[in-house]
Amino acid sequence: MLQVAERCEVCGLDLSNHDSGDGPAVFVIFALGIIVVPLALWVETVFQPPLWLHAVLWSLVILAGALGLLRLFKGVLVALQYKHRGTAHD
Repeated sequence: MLQVAERCEVCGLDLSNHDSGDGPAVFVIFALGIIVVPLALWVETVFQPPLWLHAVLWSLVILAGALGLLRLFKGVLVALQYKHRGTAHD
């Protein structure tokens, strides 16, 4: 689980009340869908691999993409939350 640090290591800003919730996961799903679906259709059209290969290939691509993008999107959403609200509200 990716957690927001209690305080910024550089400036000491209190981040304990900031949380992005499920927002980053939603944006990662949309981003990966926009990228993976056209690629999968292109690979099917050009190479026509068996279905098991599609399952293995795109599962790995989606897993790697989700792990790579989730931290970035979470950081961006916490930064946007801080910029627009200043402090988190319950």
